[in-house]
Amino acid sequence: MLFVMKKRTQADSPTPSISQKYICLPFESEEQYAKCVENYRRFREFLDGQIAAHPELFPEAISAGYDLHDQYRSRKLKLKLRRIKLNRTGEVFTVRPSFVLPYCVGRTDELEKALYLRLWGVPFTALAYVFGRDEMFWYRAWIALGRANLVGATVKSEAVCPRDLIVDEKITWADGQEVVVPTTASGGCFLGITVSERDNTEGLQAAYGEFASEAKAVFPDYRPLSVCTDGWAATREAWRLLFPQVTLVLCYLHSVIKIAARCTGQLRQEVLTRVWHVYRAETKSKFSQRLRRLEQWSAKHLSGGVAEMVKKLCRRRAEFTPAYDCPQAARTSNGVDRLLNHLDRLLYAACYGHSTPGSLRLAVRAMALQWNFHPYGKRLREEEPGRISPFHDLNGFVYHQNWLHNLLIASSMGGLRL
Repeated sequence: MLFVMKKRTQADSPTPSISQKYICLPFESEEQYAKCVENYRRFREFLDGQIAAHPELFPEAISAGYDLHDQYRSRKLKLKLRRIKLNRTGEVFTVRPSFVLPYCVGRTDELEKALYLRLWGVPFTALAYVFGRDEMFWYRAWIALGRANLVGATVKSEAVCPRDLIVDEKITWADGQEVVVPTTASGGCFLGITVSERDNTEGLQAAYGEFASEAKAVFPDYRPLSVCTDGWAATREAWRLLFPQVTLVLCYLHSVIKIAARCTGQLRQEVLTRVWHVYRAETKSKFSQRLRRLEQWSAKHLSGGVAEMVKKLCRRRAEFTPAYDCPQAARTSNGVDRLLNHLDRLLYAACYGHSTPGSLRLAVRAMALQWNFHPYGKRLREEEPGRISPFHDLNGFVYHQNWLHNLLIASSMGGLRL
């Protein structure tokens, strides 16, 4: 079992939910943390160093100063936590070390290996059998990973925030009903993902609007430059309504796949060679010229379904060529298809969602954030030294070498800057 909540919970909330009053910071060890938290001066020196090094982990108003407010003790973990009060706003924030999970449900290092196995779809029953506790403990600990702002937790500065996006929808099921999972990706990371019960323009506008809202909550002036989509009209119209100035690029690969599915043998090789030759055109004029020649050749040598698909590709020239006006735009949906393949395997292993779309939504967000922070395998690290995770590829650094510590720190204040 994967998604079994039946009563209304935070999972049914229309927006991500995680306490925004927790600041999560990296400490070298519990011993270092204990020394800091017991010593007023040392704790303040540590905070000042972290504010200077990583201001994105703190509320913006902290620049006007703060005071150490009070402290309390977690009975569950026997751990002392300090709170700070901002001089400008009077808001109070709890400073939590990254070796403790939100709400002090457990120590990070004790739960990290079990939660890592969720990347491969290991059932909660198996986690409980091997690591102890019960299925619902592991479900709650894992599902909590999806409560942060997805853009804010993944993208740590406006300078690296992707503005050339790739989007697509994955069809799946929630409690026996067909739903779609609209997904926004770029730079090898999930940037937006949710669940929609409607695949029309209104439903997709609301779904992709969740990504737009999260991005603007972190970077108020955010505007994407381009969006690569498949040919689904509702998707393209939804993005036109959300960002009227965005450049829409039609995915070339989808047309190629439809052509490849309708021919075999030597003919297939010849057709695909000509189709990809069009794609490799360096300029818009060359692309148009090669497309016309492909259409002429197709009229003479092809028939049936493959001829119809080639003709359809040629008719959509105006939807392919905007990519030449935006050179950084993606021209195929590979960047999101690879991520959706991973998501599809996890959903299949879980027999899809067994509760409300809201509960499934929080689950796919947890899958997405775990993907963004998961450590690359040994083989990739050996072939490309220096690469650590998708988060590292996008931002150029990590807060901590352990993926779960890194995720928790990046999710400080729910991924927002208040």
